Amino acid sequence: MSSNKKYWKSVEELNENSSIVETLRNNEFVEEIPTDEFLGDAATLASSNTTRRDFLKYVGFSTAAATLAACEGPVHKSIPYVVQPEEIIPGTADYYATSFSDGFDFANILVKTREGRPIKIENNKIEGANLHANARVHASVLSLYDSLRLKTSKIAGKDASWADANAKIKASVAEAKAKGGKVVLLTNTTASPSTDKLIAQFLAANPNAKHVVYDAVSSSEALDAFQAVYGERALAEYDFSKANVIVSIGADFLGDWQGGGFDAGYAQGRIPQNGKMSKHYQFEANMTLSGAAADKRVPMTVAQQKQALVQVYNIVTGAAVGSANNPEVAKAAQQLKAAGSKGVLVCGIDDKNAQLLVLAINRALSSEAFNTGNTRQIRKGNTADVKQLIADMNSGAVHTLIMSGVNPVYSLPNGTAFAEALKKVKTSVTFSMKEDETALASSIAVATPHYLESWGDVSIVKGSYAITQPTIRPLFDTVQFQDALLSWTGNGQSYYDYIRGAYAGAKTWNQLVHDGVEFTALPSTSGASADFNAAAAVLANAKSAGMELVLYTKTGMGDGQQANNPWLQEFPDPITRASWDNYITMSKADAEGLGIENWNVANGGLNGHTANITVNNVKLENVPVMIQPGQAKGTIGLALGYGRKASLKEEMQVGVNAYALYTNMTNIQNVSIEKGNDEHEFACVQLQKTLMGRNDIIKETTLEIFNTKDAAEWNVMPVVSLDHKEVPATSVDLWESFDRTIGHHFNLSIDLNACTGCGACVIACHAENNVPVVGKSEVRRSRDMHWLRIDRYYSSETTFEGDNEKKHSASGLLDSRNKFIELESASENPQVVFQPVMCQHCNHAPCETVCPVAATSHGRQGQNHMAYNRCVGTRYCANNCPYKVRRFNWFLYNKNEEFNYHMNDDLGRMALNPDVNLRSRGVMEKCSMCIQMTQSTILKAKNEGRVIKDGEFQTACSNACTSGAMVFGDVNDKESQVAKLAAGERSYHLLEHIGTQPNVVYQVKVRN
Repeated sequence: MSSNKKYWKSVEELNENSSIVETLRNNEFVEEIPTDEFLGDAATLASSNTTRRDFLKYVGFSTAAATLAACEGPVHKSIPYVVQPEEIIPGTADYYATSFSDGFDFANILVKTREGRPIKIENNKIEGANLHANARVHASVLSLYDSLRLKTSKIAGKDASWADANAKIKASVAEAKAKGGKVVLLTNTTASPSTDKLIAQFLAANPNAKHVVYDAVSSSEALDAFQAVYGERALAEYDFSKANVIVSIGADFLGDWQGGGFDAGYAQGRIPQNGKMSKHYQFEANMTLSGAAADKRVPMTVAQQKQALVQVYNIVTGAAVGSANNPEVAKAAQQLKAAGSKGVLVCGIDDKNAQLLVLAINRALSSEAFNTGNTRQIRKGNTADVKQLIADMNSGAVHTLIMSGVNPVYSLPNGTAFAEALKKVKTSVTFSMKEDETALASSIAVATPHYLESWGDVSIVKGSYAITQPTIRPLFDTVQFQDALLSWTGNGQSYYDYIRGAYAGAKTWNQLVHDGVEFTALPSTSGASADFNAAAAVLANAKSAGMELVLYTKTGMGDGQQANNPWLQEFPDPITRASWDNYITMSKADAEGLGIENWNVANGGLNGHTANITVNNVKLENVPVMIQPGQAKGTIGLALGYGRKASLKEEMQVGVNAYALYTNMTNIQNVSIEKGNDEHEFACVQLQKTLMGRNDIIKETTLEIFNTKDAAEWNVMPVVSLDHKEVPATSVDLWESFDRTIGHHFNLSIDLNACTGCGACVIACHAENNVPVVGKSEVRRSRDMHWLRIDRYYSSETTFEGDNEKKHSASGLLDSRNKFIELESASENPQVVFQPVMCQHCNHAPCETVCPVAATSHGRQGQNHMAYNRCVGTRYCANNCPYKVRRFNWFLYNKNEEFNYHMNDDLGRMALNPDVNLRSRGVMEKCSMCIQMTQSTILKAKNEGRVIKDGEFQTACSNACTSGAMVFGDVNDKESQVAKLAAGERSYHLLEHIGTQPNVVYQVKVRN
C-alpha cells in the first residue's frame, strides 16, 4: 500500500508562491556542475557525435564533478567515494606504524585511521619498539586538527607562497656566504639520521654555517658527563626490570626524566613473583610519580641530595670523600652495594659532577640495568652553544637564523632578550606548526606539517631505526624542514625518496614501513676513566642558600608544545589532581610560615593564596600555591610549559611562564618568596586526600606478610550477617543469578603494584570514546566528564597501615571524632597509592535497578550498557552508584560556542571516533568497557572463521597501559591471563561488602 504522506523539508515550502521553492524545484544542484574541467569545451562537445558509451561516460563524469563540487565547501551529507581507495573499507579501521618525535617526547607508535582520518594513537608492540606512547603522545592526534595551526607561510606577517619565502631564504643564505656572515640552523633534537645527514650537507655547502641544538628542557649536564667518560654525546639507557634495588636521587624516571618510558621495565620488577620484587628508594624534593611508587621516599633539599649522592658513592666504591652522614641514605647505599649487578642508581640533578658520580656508581656495581651500548639519542640540546648563539646575535655576527621545532622567545629564560637579539639578525626564519611567539618575532614563518602528515625517520636509541609515515594528506599549505634543506642543497629529490634511498637496513623497505621499526641490541661499552673523586669533593661542599626552587614538567603538559591541546589542559595532574593550571607546590610547614593556605569553598572547589617569587631579579607575581604533602621543607616546585599566549585559544592561555626562572637551563634555582595579595581558584577533581583507614578501597600488605601469611589474613574477605551468622559478603545474593559461563564474559584486572599513575589510559579513553572537554569552570564544579579517573590517596600517618592502626585504636565518641578528623589530613611525608576507577560493570548493578526508563541495563557479556536515546537524565543511577563513575551532560558540549574546544569546529571534530556517538545534554554517560572494540574483535574473528586468542580483546585503557597494570579479557576462557588474575589470591573487588559483584578486579598492593 503506497503512502500519500508528504515530508516537508522547510517551512518555506508551505508558501506556494515562494521564488526560492520554485528555483530549487528546477535546479537540483545549487552550483553548476564543473563539467568543463573534465570534458573540455561545452560548445564543441554539444556539436560532436556522441556514442552510447560516451554518453554514459559523460553522466559518470557529471556525478564525479558534483561530488567534488560538494566537497569544496562544508559537507553536510555523506557522499560515497567515486573511486574508493582499495585499502579503505568503510567502517573498518586501518593501522599505520609510525613514530612520534617533537624534540621532547619520542615513541614508536601505531596510528588508527578511519576513512582516511587519524583518530587515535596506539602502542607499537613489535619487538624492538622504543618508548611507548605517554599521555602527550596519545593526545597528539588532536593537535593535528588544531584550528589555530599556521596554514601557509608568512613574510613579515603577511600570507605568502612557499616559493616566495624560499627565494628570500636562498637569497639571504647566498648573501651571508658572500659577505662572510654567519648562517645558523637552530633546531630541537631531531634524533633523525636523515635530517642530520641533510644538515651536514647544508653545512658542507655553506662553510659559514653552524648547527645548534636547543631543547627547551635541557639534559645538557648529563650529556656532558656521559661524553666525558664514554666519548659519545648521548644518554645511558636503563632497564629497570633487571634491577632488584633501585636508588633514585632527584630523578623522576617514571615521569619525564631523560625522555621517560622506563615504567614498563620498572613495573615488571614491582609485581611480586616467586616471593620477590624490587626495592625502590627515592630521595627527592618535589613529590613525583617515582616518589609515589617508591617503597621508601625521603624528602630532601637539592643540597642534601648532592650530599646523599656522595655518601652512596663512598659506600659503593669505597671512596672516602667527606660528606654528611644520613642513616636512610646509608641503608639504601648498603643494599645497593649488596645487590651488585642487580642494583642501579639514577640521578636527576642538573650538575655534571652529579652525573659523573652516577656513571661511577653504576660502573662499580657492574649494573645490568645500566646500558651504555643502546644509548639514547634524544635530549641532545647543548646549553653552551645556545649561550654562544645569543652572544653572536647580539654582536650582529649572525646574518641568517633558521629555526625549526623550537620556540626560544617563549622557552628561553631570557626569551625577551632573544626576541630583541632577533631584530639584529637580517633574516630570521621559523619553521613551525603554529604562529607561536618565535614565529611572530621572525621575518619569515614557514608552516610545517604535523608528524601525521609527514615522512621522516628517527633513531631513539642507538641500534634502532624507525620510520615516520604520513597517515593523512597535508591539511594545509605546509613544507617540511627537510624538504627545504633538500632545496637549499640543490637536491631535486623529495624527502621520501631521500629517506628510501639512504636506508640500508636488514629489512626490505616495505617491511620496514609495515613494522615501523628495526632494532639491534648492542653490548655495553667500558668507557674511559675520570676524576670521580674530584667531582664528589665539589658536591660534598653543597649547601642550601635559602629556599630552593625545583622546576619540573607536568605529566600532562610536558614542555608546553601542546599547550593548545584541550585534552592535556583538562588532564588532572596525577599528584595534585588539579587541571588547567601550574602552581607553586609547597610543604605545609613552609606555607604556615608564610601564612599561605588552601581551603574548600561551598561549591566544592579548591581555593588558595598566591605567592611572589624572585629568581636572579626575575619576579613572578601572584603565582597560585598548592600545599603539597611530601614536598621537602625549604623547597618549592613549579611546572614548566604554561603561560603561553600566542596561537592559543583564550581558554588555553592559563598559568605562568616558569621558563623565565630557568636560569642557565638548570632546574634548581635559589629563590626568594613572599605571600601574594591575591587568591586563586583551582580546578581540582579530588579534594579527599586520604583513605581515612578505609582499607576496603585500597588493600595492601608487605612483601614479608605476603610471603609468610595465608591470603585470608592480608586479603580479608568482608563478611555480612545472614541468619545472625557471619558469612562471606559474596555468598549473599539479593537476585537470582543466571549462567554466565556461556559465550564471552569480560573482566578488567588492575594491578595496584604496576600502576604508576601516568595517565596514558585517561587520554586514550578520551580519544576512543569521544569524551568531551568541559573547561576549567565546569571542572571546578566537579562536572568533569572523564570516563576513567585515577584516584590518588595519601596516608595520614607515615604509612597506610599506621592509618588503620589509628582508626582501630579509637575508643569512645570523642576519641573517635578527634582521630577521624586527624585522619583527614595527609602526612608531611605520606605513602601514596594510585587507583584507576571506571564503571565497575557490576553483575548486580545498583544503577540498573533504579533507572525508571531502563536506559541502563546489563549485557550478556558482563558489560553495563547505556541506551543514550532512552535516558531522560533523572540521575538516579549516579546517586545509586557507590563508585561515583557516572557523568551527567549538564550542557551540549559539541557545536556549542560556550565550549570552544575541539568539538566546536569542523576541523577539531575530525578527531571523533565514528564508532561512538556523541552524547547530548541531559544524558548520563560512563565507561562502556569499550564495547565497540570488543564487538569489532568478535566480528573480525567470526569473518576469519577462527577462535579469538587471549590478548586480542582490549579496551582503550588496557591497550594504552605500558606498565601492564591493566589486563582485559574473557574470564570464560580459563587459560586467559585475566581469568588467572581474577582467580588469584591477590584479587579483590572495590567495596566488595556491598555485593555489587563488579567485573573490574583489583590486585592487592604489596610493598617491599
